[in-house]
Amino acid sequence: MNLYKRLGYLVLGSRLRRISESFLSEINRAYQQEGIEFEASWFPVFYLLSQHDTLSIKELSEHIEVSHPAASQLITNLKQKKLLTTTTSATDGRKQQVTFTDKGRELLMRIKPIWDAVDISMNEMMNSELGCKELLPAITALESALQTYPLANRISRNLSKQPKPTHHE
Repeated sequence: MNLYKRLGYLVLGSRLRRISESFLSEINRAYQQEGIEFEASWFPVFYLLSQHDTLSIKELSEHIEVSHPAASQLITNLKQKKLLTTTTSATDGRKQQVTFTDKGRELLMRIKPIWDAVDISMNEMMNSELGCKELLPAITALESALQTYPLANRISRNLSKQPKPTHHE
């Protein structure tokens, strides 16, 4: 951890990825400990469909902010596990509407208590560690800053301010 602290923002992406992978691994372990076959990566789709009877693949991809092909691949995976089904939209033949199967609804009922326990556990952890209370607002602010002025643009601007190295042969 010392290296990561010392390098600061140079390794922010690596630190965030490490935290994310650790977090998702712990969540998956919680499902396994309860004997439930569910992956944390399915959560956004299950959550959205728990709030809406049906959504198109396009709507799902927009809500979870992934590409249409990525959403489609996830939906295909969940269809193969017989958790979701798709039907062609009655109003637009190009649209695929996604809904739970009976097996998917049963799984949803089993995982909802885990979602509640995750929320309670995360709140406990965030409230018990100094500085953690600011994490979600800080992430929101960082996401906003990256959308407003992408990091690559900032880097280019700062590179253009630096003197160009000269090569002597």
